Amino acid sequence: MSVRVGIQLYSVRQPMAQDPYRTLERLAELGYRNFVGANHNAGTDDGIGFGVPAKDLRATLGRLGMQVVGCHVNPLDPQRLPAILDYHRELGNTRIGCDIEFYPYEDLEYVLRRAEFFNQVGELCREREMRFYYHNHYQEFQLIGGRTVYDLIMQNTDPELVFVEMDTYWMMRGGQDPVAMIEKYSDRLVLLHQKDFPRDAPQPAVMFDGTVDRNAEITLDSFLATKDPLCFTEIGTGVMPIQAIIDAAGKCQNFEYLLLEQDHTQLDELDSVKRSRDEFDRYAGISWD
Repeated sequence: MSVRVGIQLYSVRQPMAQDPYRTLERLAELGYRNFVGANHNAGTDDGIGFGVPAKDLRATLGRLGMQVVGCHVNPLDPQRLPAILDYHRELGNTRIGCDIEFYPYEDLEYVLRRAEFFNQVGELCREREMRFYYHNHYQEFQLIGGRTVYDLIMQNTDPELVFVEMDTYWMMRGGQDPVAMIEKYSDRLVLLHQKDFPRDAPQPAVMFDGTVDRNAEITLDSFLATKDPLCFTEIGTGVMPIQAIIDAAGKCQNFEYLLLEQDHTQLDELDSVKRSRDEFDRYAGISWD
């Protein structure tokens, strides 16, 4: 099957913050029809992350022929989630997920508590005929008793309640083979984040190869301090095995969308996503519908 492609709005967070409606128009003009929101202010914002009322956004999306196919939600506050889920149901979006998680080093009990919490969020979503997905970075590939935190989360969450949005870039930077991980958790994969790693990056591809200590706690502060903007490039211009990732995802029964995302760029953000859109067209087995 063709892999449907879209964009994560974090890639254009600066223009979205300035004028969300015009930015969505520009994305539609570039050929993007599907997007995932970036709500990093879910304590006060029910929506896609840029203070846009559901009614107005629904009208804009209808006019532009666009749709919301997922949304990061941070914080995941059970008291706030009903209103957030209602917002997304009004737009026709049936998927919400975590933004980023950090785990105290070698604290298995903490991981198990978070896994149970993810089950609870997943149940709230299922009650509304929605899906909850877990989105990774690289810190989930630290080890506890010989097992990665990621595997522990997968093993201790209900596969009917907790699905996954694999970020293949951060999996690679955690020392994992993204294609092998897609195949391993193929039944739980619903979304993918696809970034790219530049050929001339100032850091090694794997964060644990000298950039971050695998055997020390990773916090938000240390994550941000070691996240080099020069380790991101327009998608399709770097070294990641993107065609193999597309081919593997296309075989997964529950998989729905691959989202292009770029955390940092040396270009204007809208110019950057245009370049990624143009580059991505050369891959086989994709659709922008």
